[in-house]
Amino acid sequence: MLAVVRLSVLVILIVLVTLAGLVMCAFLALSSRRAKDRVYYLGKILASAARLFGLRVKTDVHPKATTVQQAVYVANHQNNFDLFTLAHVVPHGVVTVGKSSLKWIPFFGTLYWASGNFLIKRHDRDKAIARITDIVTQMKQTGLSIWMFPEGTRSRGRGWLPFKRGAFHAAIQAGVPIVPVVCSDTHGQVKLNRLSNGSVTVKVLEPISTEGLTDEDVADLVARCEQLMHEAKEAR
Repeated sequence: MLAVVRLSVLVILIVLVTLAGLVMCAFLALSSRRAKDRVYYLGKILASAARLFGLRVKTDVHPKATTVQQAVYVANHQNNFDLFTLAHVVPHGVVTVGKSSLKWIPFFGTLYWASGNFLIKRHDRDKAIARITDIVTQMKQTGLSIWMFPEGTRSRGRGWLPFKRGAFHAAIQAGVPIVPVVCSDTHGQVKLNRLSNGSVTVKVLEPISTEGLTDEDVADLVARCEQLMHEAKEAR
């Protein structure tokens, strides 16, 4: 019974958030400064929905991560609950980079597009590379940060998936640091018929500088970031 109530409330919430979010995005778009925070404000709303699933979200943000002006944020991608857990640490002035098929999801897809996020055709390598180049150009022009999931898809309990290199190429080309974000394991944790589903910890790690790096350093940068993120998750 609790699961039915939760899912019903979630459907209503999605509709209301979409409608209110579209109005908010249109309003914020009128201001060049505030338009950068569309994802930030939507994140605040989505973060509050974690309680709907009986989740308590704890955050641990490295002090140096709070002083970064622009960066490429990379986070592990587990399941749909990431939308409500990782939202707790979404910073100002960031947009996400997601697969192009997201725009076809009812309600959410429209809001995702309207909030200024980037869409990328990840299965078309040439177009994906061209899109990353375009994103880097826009980062330099606008000062926006980007948020990416280097695994490329949800792991769904399969453990860590190999990191793709797009986010790291973007960071080096834009001349901005990588900020790793790690969410503790949520696979199988949420039972919709259970009132309390425990706690989740989201860590924002110390920024990794890309100063002086070139595309030849991408492999080492990826390996270093993966190691730090693995260690952070294990150290929960």
